[in-house]
Amino acid sequence: MKVLESAPHRYDRGVRWLSGGRIEAVYDALAAHAAAPGRRVLDVGCGTGGVSLACAARGADVVGIDVNPEMLDIARSRLAALPDDALAGTLELVELGAAEIEDRFASASLDAVVSCLCFSELSPEEQAYVLRTVHDRLRPGGVLALADEVRPAAALGRLWHGLKRAPLAAVTYALTQTTTRPVEGLPGLVAGAGFVDVHEDRGLGGDFAVVTARRAP
Repeated sequence: MKVLESAPHRYDRGVRWLSGGRIEAVYDALAAHAAAPGRRVLDVGCGTGGVSLACAARGADVVGIDVNPEMLDIARSRLAALPDDALAGTLELVELGAAEIEDRFASASLDAVVSCLCFSELSPEEQAYVLRTVHDRLRPGGVLALADEVRPAAALGRLWHGLKRAPLAAVTYALTQTTTRPVEGLPGLVAGAGFVDVHEDRGLGGDFAVVTARRAP
């Protein structure tokens, strides 16, 4: 993903290609879990705004955060290009890192937190920190909905995933001297942060997962 973020104007096209044209369905699935009229939703690592816009279209009041100002500029352009009646809710886009969530949002102030293709760019320690932080920022009963790259469960699927992913990982490292990695044990990480009713739905060949959970009432 970082190789795409190094050229934000190509991000949406690249993600669409990598997902086999199904990334919009993922955005809609996250929004279906998290958004409803009047809900306050935080989109962590909002990128060019796909999930944020899908949530706002369902009537939620959304704050999308990202550390990449160029990605946010694209999200703002997408928002500005929409007809006046396209969104039933609101969308605010803020340049903010995941580590700054606890300074910006009060405890129990959010109804839902969403994130797509962000956790695979974080270290295990950062993943755990962000999950603990957003758990505290959710109201009791609040919803978490994440989507990210994972490793297929079956051995043959893991082999095919590795072969398919190797060229992209090599190009990413050559351009950025870093790479992303599939998130290991995402449902367990979510449960370990205190969430309940954790559910994982795998798609896109078993190497992509939508994980949903909630803060206990």
